[in-house]
Amino acid sequence: MGIVSWILVGLIAGAIGKLLNPGDDKEGWIMTILIGVIGAFIGGFIAKLVGFGDIDGFNIKSIGIASLGAFLLLFVKTKVLKK
Repeated sequence: MGIVSWILVGLIAGAIGKLLNPGDDKEGWIMTILIGVIGAFIGGFIAKLVGFGDIDGFNIKSIGIASLGAFLLLFVKTKVLKK
């Protein structure tokens, strides 16, 4: 998957992750992309472990996996690390 695809998936996944787990953080769109891309790695790793597949392009399954990874990342960041 190309860098532009990773950025687009990261932006979409980060935005969905922030919608699912809103916080009081005032992060901009660059941080949202980074959260989405890191979330894509996390989601892809977990999906591969459970046998669901992997992120394999710009499609609904990849965006869903990346969004769940971004949600998990945001959940850990806001709920676990803020204590």
